[in-house]
Amino acid sequence: MTKNLLMWDETLFRDPLVFEIDFIPDEFRFREEQLSTLSFQIQPALRGARPMNSLCRGPPGTGKTTSIRKLFDEIEENTKKIACVHVNCKIDNTRYAILAKVYKRLAGHQPQPTGTSFKQVYDAVCRLLQKEDLTLILCLDDANYLLYENEINNVLYPLLRAHEEYESVRVGVIVIFSDMDVDFQKVFEIRVASVLRPTEVFFSPYSASEVEEILRMRVGQGFYPGVISEEILQLVVDQTMRGGDLRVGIDLLKRAGLLAERDARRSVSRDDICRAYEVSERFHLISLIRSLRDDEKAVLGVIASMSEGGSGMSAGEVHTRVKEEMGIGYTRYYEIVQKLDTIRLINLDYRAGRGRTREIGLRFAPEMVLAELG
Repeated sequence: MTKNLLMWDETLFRDPLVFEIDFIPDEFRFREEQLSTLSFQIQPALRGARPMNSLCRGPPGTGKTTSIRKLFDEIEENTKKIACVHVNCKIDNTRYAILAKVYKRLAGHQPQPTGTSFKQVYDAVCRLLQKEDLTLILCLDDANYLLYENEINNVLYPLLRAHEEYESVRVGVIVIFSDMDVDFQKVFEIRVASVLRPTEVFFSPYSASEVEEILRMRVGQGFYPGVISEEILQLVVDQTMRGGDLRVGIDLLKRAGLLAERDARRSVSRDDICRAYEVSERFHLISLIRSLRDDEKAVLGVIASMSEGGSGMSAGEVHTRVKEEMGIGYTRYYEIVQKLDTIRLINLDYRAGRGRTREIGLRFAPEMVLAELG
């Protein structure tokens, strides 16, 4: 029996980094076409010209961010004339925060923490690009977080027209959206669309066979032989397809492996996967809630409390209660609901047989949401 137990100095993980969210595999499968298109878009920058702009679109967990990170790694390994900056707009979602990140990449330090305006940081960035004769390629990842209060146009307009004010400055942008319902003709103002003119790169959801192959490769790299059985791998594939996000499966493998290791077992069990899924779901919820503003959390709380009865609710019914309790007007309420739908905290669908009535459904258990909101 003891042969099935781990010794104190043994581990199930051959390479735990394989299961980290920012891990970039050497062999990046099923995204060769997208990488080829993105590489073509930046080729002019390798010749000292302005790169072409790209718009990456696809559901969450379809390889968009990893593709850009892999592309940026290859660029910076081969040339010093291109400065690549990846911005997570879930974290940095104002034009000042985004430009500050670009400035830090070019100057090696943050701009002065107080008393520095956006225009001052913008001018400093352009002067640094001129001085070093650098081409900037900026990736706005999760750009759906910039859709509120028109921030995306406020970010893109000065950057895309920087060459008009600063001669020889070259800027290209890669914009990533995970919301498939975004209407880009409405999102981008004419002044931005006229210079952006992006090539759209679509990232389709992985098929079950593709998910299985990717997870099998991660298992082979990250675990020692025998840790993950074929039955367990298929269970993880099923859970991943249900969640619609490859990251679900990768995180499940990591958490289940840690649970088995904590219990000093040499292999992962079905119970480990089930327990890991519950933990993973909770941490994902916490991450989403932390990204919300106070009024957005308040609206989510109303939706969660109204969901406790188990029946659906219309967007109008929720707004009536939100207006009574918080005094939030319809325009702001609609923006909040759209955001909660975009980041997959709720489902916002048209109700069958009720004209244009939109129904709101919570994606997580109401009691779990209310507990995390405090």
